[in-house]
Amino acid sequence: MEDKVLIEAKNLKKYFKAGKGQLHAVDNVSFTIKKGTTLGVVGESGCGKSTLGRVLLRLHDATDGQILYNGTDITHMSAKELKPLRTKMQMIFQDPSGSLDPRQSVKDLIGEPLKIYKVCKTREEYDAKIAEIMKTVGLDERYAESFSHELDGGRRQRIGIGRALAMDPEFIVCDEPVSALDVSIQAQILNLLMDLQDEKGLTYVFITHDLSVVKHISHEIMVMYLGQCVEYAKTDDLFAKPMHPYTKGLLDAVPIPSLKAKKLSTQVMRGELTSPIDPAPGCRFAARCPYATDACRGADIPLKEVEPGHFVSCTRY
Repeated sequence: MEDKVLIEAKNLKKYFKAGKGQLHAVDNVSFTIKKGTTLGVVGESGCGKSTLGRVLLRLHDATDGQILYNGTDITHMSAKELKPLRTKMQMIFQDPSGSLDPRQSVKDLIGEPLKIYKVCKTREEYDAKIAEIMKTVGLDERYAESFSHELDGGRRQRIGIGRALAMDPEFIVCDEPVSALDVSIQAQILNLLMDLQDEKGLTYVFITHDLSVVKHISHEIMVMYLGQCVEYAKTDDLFAKPMHPYTKGLLDAVPIPSLKAKKLSTQVMRGELTSPIDPAPGCRFAARCPYATDACRGADIPLKEVEPGHFVSCTRY
């Protein structure tokens, strides 16, 4: 595994206009991802995970901050300047059926990027490339002329992965790629993604709300709450010693398949999410936190390195 940084986000922000205010979908998030590793991004629905993934790929323009890809600032690049980079950065979407054109065959869906970028000189080369991609993602060649709606969820997701791999990318944002699938199919897709990472040296941002999945695939984990990063650490460190009350609450919610296993705590997260529209300064989790004090309100709490490589945004540290 190389130690070269492929992706760096600096104070990244993405706000959307919402009525009279601004919805803070991503608010002041910073991190680095080394080449060939996976950053898991976890949090409840609506915390800004998917928006972050889209901003990194420039599917949304950032409101503020910087995105560096291989040391190059891509934050304000024009569509024309970005086009050569688009082949290196891809996305696997959450809902396979929603991201695939039902009028196109499996072969055409996977081959679309090859046609757009005019990669293949001849029809034979094109057919050979598609057959190779289908084999890589575990799709039988008999499905080449099928349509996506004729296949099950696992095979549809393999089409999405095949399409993302068509241009030999370096960086893939996986936006909840297994959340719509059965558990046995989830395991197959996760193992496929990990095997591809080993073979091709791929770098992933893996977005999910399932902590058992993120533990399986990630090297580092970032926990998001209402647009902000509240904890960031290596996977083993985060599971061994979660520091932020929200992270502890997420881990407590994971079912343990044993009658004797002990939970981290018996504290249940109560209360309603604070509005993400023009939120007041301070910890956004304070309204639901059993440890909240006056120190948690009135001023934003910076992300501090409490232990080597373990960052947390909490007044208790």
